[in-house]
Amino acid sequence: MSSSGSTLGQGWDAVGGYGDDGARPARARRTEEPPGFWRAPFSGHYYREVGYALTGLPVAIVGFVVAIVLFCLGVGTFVTVLGLPVLAALTSTARGLGRAERARVRGMLALDVPGPAPVQQVRPGSWGSITARLADGAGWKAALYQLVMFPWAVFSFCLTLTFLLLGWAMALYPLYHWVFPRYTSWHGYQLFDFTDSHHVRHAYYVEGTWQIAAFSAIGVLLIFLTARLVRGLTNVNRAATRGLLGR
Repeated sequence: MSSSGSTLGQGWDAVGGYGDDGARPARARRTEEPPGFWRAPFSGHYYREVGYALTGLPVAIVGFVVAIVLFCLGVGTFVTVLGLPVLAALTSTARGLGRAERARVRGMLALDVPGPAPVQQVRPGSWGSITARLADGAGWKAALYQLVMFPWAVFSFCLTLTFLLLGWAMALYPLYHWVFPRYTSWHGYQLFDFTDSHHVRHAYYVEGTWQIAAFSAIGVLLIFLTARLVRGLTNVNRAATRGLLGR
């Protein structure tokens, strides 16, 4: 029993979780191979990537706010005794957020990234714990992740949602084209409407059979290209998780 308790004390970090205990792989590894170009838009793998990009924004907001508040509070009170514990809390909290993010990446992006080793406390007592966390490189990298990935989460969310909705709306246009002439003053989907310098109005509606077919075909192409776009966006998250949240 004493041997088991000793192992637990050495391998477990209250916020960061288990470190390199031999049970997890030493390097990041894929748990699922991504589907090919033609199958991607209809695969669960793709929609998990979409879900990651869309849910990443609220997650990033929480991480960014927590990291900024603790960092500013810690730096602002650095000349007092309070500053050091606050900065230590920043690295500990960032480790916890990093652990949650690795779980999201493992479940939604099919990439298993082993976490960093737990904090090694050399000196006993509360101040020993604080100084150990202040010297925790993995904790500072996790805090950096919360800062630098926030604008990327905003960009990924906007791009993913825009192209996802645009592709399917265009591809399915033949199914709801009848709505425009029946319930609106438009003859079909309006691409543009402007008046030139000679006061001549120019309006273009997607209403003819071939126009509708071409419009829908472009939408289908966008659906396939969006799958590649989302994979490229999430590959940045995979790389950042490896580099800043892994070992």
